[in-house]
Amino acid sequence: MKSTWKKDDAMRGKETDMRDTRTKSTKRRKRVRSYPIIVLTSIYLALFIAMLGYISHYSLTHKQEFINNEHNTRQKILLKQNQRGKILSRDGDILAYSEKNEDGKEVRVYPYSNEFSHVVGYVSKGKAGIEGFSNYYLINTNLDLSKKVAYDAKGQKYPADNVKTTLDVHLQEVAYSALSSRKGAVVVSDPKTGEILAMVSKPDFDPNTLEQEWDQLIQDKSPDAKLLNRATQGKYPPGSTFKIVTALGYLREHPTDYMNYRFSCGGRFDYEGNTISCYHGEKHGNIDLETSFAKSCNSSFANIGVGLKSETFDYVLGNLMFNEELPLDFCRSAVSSSSYPKDGNPNSVMQLSIGQGKTSISPEHLNMITCAVANDGILMKPYVVSEVKSEDGKEIKKFAPEEYKRLMSDDEAKILRGMMEQVVQKGTASKLKGLSYTAAGKTGSAEFNDTKDSHAWFTGFAPADDPQVCVTIIVEEAGSGGSYAVPIAKRVFDAYFGVE
Repeated sequence: MKSTWKKDDAMRGKETDMRDTRTKSTKRRKRVRSYPIIVLTSIYLALFIAMLGYISHYSLTHKQEFINNEHNTRQKILLKQNQRGKILSRDGDILAYSEKNEDGKEVRVYPYSNEFSHVVGYVSKGKAGIEGFSNYYLINTNLDLSKKVAYDAKGQKYPADNVKTTLDVHLQEVAYSALSSRKGAVVVSDPKTGEILAMVSKPDFDPNTLEQEWDQLIQDKSPDAKLLNRATQGKYPPGSTFKIVTALGYLREHPTDYMNYRFSCGGRFDYEGNTISCYHGEKHGNIDLETSFAKSCNSSFANIGVGLKSETFDYVLGNLMFNEELPLDFCRSAVSSSSYPKDGNPNSVMQLSIGQGKTSISPEHLNMITCAVANDGILMKPYVVSEVKSEDGKEIKKFAPEEYKRLMSDDEAKILRGMMEQVVQKGTASKLKGLSYTAAGKTGSAEFNDTKDSHAWFTGFAPADDPQVCVTIIVEEAGSGGSYAVPIAKRVFDAYFGVE
């Protein structure tokens, strides 16, 4: 009996061990099967948390984009509660405000009508200019609660925050008047801060009557289109103003011996069966680099161009922001284009060297390059809004000068400033000579068709030894920069320095 019991106990022990083994095996299989599920669940949970974090962060850092999005109903709600804020000049002049018309409808009013049309922009048909850039501030209010109660008691909307700009009304009026009935653009800026002081584009429009004229304006695709801001969106051959770029390329390759450059100009330059002529075939004789620049000698600069390495040219173009977006937050802008011809075609290289051929630039871009020359090679980021304040005077946001990047060395900028000063003293911008202030700059006559019609350019700064203001002008189809653009620059400089 004892033997039988022992056998039974042994059998039961084996069965128990087998059950334990099967149980452990089953648990292991379950753990193996559940492991991928746990991993995937953890990954998806982490991604979900990361997505929520990103959305929260993005919504906080891009709240203006959210509010300004046309699909966001929050904007309409704000406009029902708040009356759109005012846009002011640097001295407090009102450039745009809202009021109710005879029908009780809230309308936007632009006291200076056409004069600020492109830079201030509009809000009735989409948004453009400062109206678009500052929309978030102009529809929000930071008025004190106690003052809101007073408006509630009157059944009135709350006044939204006001935007103060860097624009100078007097300079804008002078630039607008000086351009007269011509097509073109004027940009005036402070090279030390990046502030836009004036921006004019013609043909223009009256933002007060934009709604009535919208269909006609939007359908106009001709070169005379009024909605186009030529200052930032216009693309033109730079003509001889591009010699700033070519000269910088030469300085890069000849940093210590550039002053030894010599050229004999007989009115034309022949190279490998290709010819470049000076303006009106003028013969400049034996000239150095400075005089070549001052006299705007096409022949000399074509000679310089074919001697430069393609790598140098493309490197300089990259430094000067060609073929890339400009750092302009407050408006849409064109991308200027220029590059060394891939096949090295001599005629194309010569055309490039004098700012012709396929090269194009906007007046604002040329103004930025000029500002860098004036500011020891450093470009300050252009801006047009200086601060935002509530209706009761609280400062909501301040926009400070911001360094964008260095476009050239301090030494290169100094040399170019000296060359641009000689353009006034003994060259094509002599109408700026002998004034109560000193000026420097570069003229251009940019051919734009096969009949050699040209746009008139000027870009420069004053005073020459301590630049405080930069002015860039294009007058379409006008001819010589020295004859048509320089006198406009003089009027703007005179206004800035208070010269009667």
